[in-house]
Amino acid sequence: MGIFCFGFAGSTGLSHRHLLTMREKLVHRAEQEIGVREKTGKNDGVRVETYLRTVNLKKGAPWCAAYISWLFAQEGLNKPRTGWSPDMFPRSRLARSTLPGNLIGIYSPEQKRIVHVGLIIGRDGDYVLSIEGNTNVTGSPEGDGVYKKRRHIKTINSIADWLTDREEKP
Repeated sequence: MGIFCFGFAGSTGLSHRHLLTMREKLVHRAEQEIGVREKTGKNDGVRVETYLRTVNLKKGAPWCAAYISWLFAQEGLNKPRTGWSPDMFPRSRLARSTLPGNLIGIYSPEQKRIVHVGLIIGRDGDYVLSIEGNTNVTGSPEGDGVYKKRRHIKTINSIADWLTDREEKP
């Protein structure tokens, strides 16, 4: 993907301070979940199943998007709410900014779609720092827990911003 900026962009109905507070809250909530692991390595376990219930999925389903949906729900946000990672990146929510609280989408050429999603917590030069569910130490989209990741900007296919007020287009 192209060049990303680090600053605040776009108009919003929320005050700039409120937006930063929500971004900070999402990052803090995500940090509290680092270390959650599946019980048997089959998309299960008490906490994983809590994430899955947020989007009405059953034990055994992939859960990276459910984890993100759960984070937003815990902060009282109605959207995004999906268990399908490609749905986290509608055209109306695409962004270029690597602001904390925005989402990263990882694309699979084999599957020809976004297969994994994570929450941006910061930036370090050419790297985006994120917290992701259903990943592992190597950053697989089929992992065993919630991890803090450091991904090169060139490995990120899309960024979505669900915190600014934008009308979704049909």
